Amino acid sequence: MTYTEDMLNNSQEDLLDQIDARINLAGTNKMEILLFSLGSGEKFGINVFKVKEVCLAGKITRTPNMPNGVDGIVSLRGHVMPVLNLANFMGISSTEKHQTMMVAEYSNHTLGFLVHGVDRIIRVDWDKVRATEGMLSDKGALITAITELPDGSLISILDVEQILTNAFGDAIVGNVERIESEHNLCIFFVDDSMVARRKIAEVLDKMGVKYIQATNGHEAWERLKAMAGTAQNAGEDLHDQIQVILTDAEMPEMDGYVLTQQIKSDRRFDGIPVVMHSSLSSDANRAMGRRAGVDHYVPKFDSIVLSSVLRPLLT
Repeated sequence: MTYTEDMLNNSQEDLLDQIDARINLAGTNKMEILLFSLGSGEKFGINVFKVKEVCLAGKITRTPNMPNGVDGIVSLRGHVMPVLNLANFMGISSTEKHQTMMVAEYSNHTLGFLVHGVDRIIRVDWDKVRATEGMLSDKGALITAITELPDGSLISILDVEQILTNAFGDAIVGNVERIESEHNLCIFFVDDSMVARRKIAEVLDKMGVKYIQATNGHEAWERLKAMAGTAQNAGEDLHDQIQVILTDAEMPEMDGYVLTQQIKSDRRFDGIPVVMHSSLSSDANRAMGRRAGVDHYVPKFDSIVLSSVLRPLLT
């Protein structure tokens, strides 16, 4: 459905004013998705915590050398942001002009996504969300997961990290200093985004730190339990094998909040700090992390900040 200006203005409070209530989702393995359309008949979704508001785009100003899919820039309440036409960017044909804009906040950056229309917010269980890595190609590369509605229709959840990387280029890993240590240092990290895993591995390589990686919370927890069991049977301390656990927040099958709760409730992981590394950088998300037991919270993606948080935990 396409929202008129009055409908959009009237829907703002209904869509996005329940942040305090959503903090209570931490540890429930649930997420809330804002559904939207791109004029193709397909249904798409984006994590509500990534969306600041929904409005009409207004006047979009073209500027030279716009990346592919970026229609221009717009001024919204004094803030200038790029506007990305999602249908064009994803290669979806649409005869209508898209004027509905989702204002998204990602890794301390704000941008507008032009869409055909927004629908409603739904709450889903992360264990009902399936990763698409290796399943899809072309536009599917911009989809991180799929979930199913009760009526059987499928919702494709956007991979915002991949979209921004494709549109604006990869984040540059800065001058990260190497850690000199007599001990073998190792970090266990989990992230469902290929982009994020690549950048994390690049930072750890520059730091001279070994790593073990997983692609979602469920996989991470199974591997961590196996490692803990092996160490316990050998009479060893798991902390000697892995010094830090680094986790994303939103992941298919099990999110980072539930993973953190599982770790913190198991004495075998005592002394191993959990660092949450997430594009969801608002105060509400930090509060969710604290409630789940996260020791440190790092917004994506700043290699210098990430390394500065990890360094004292490794030395």
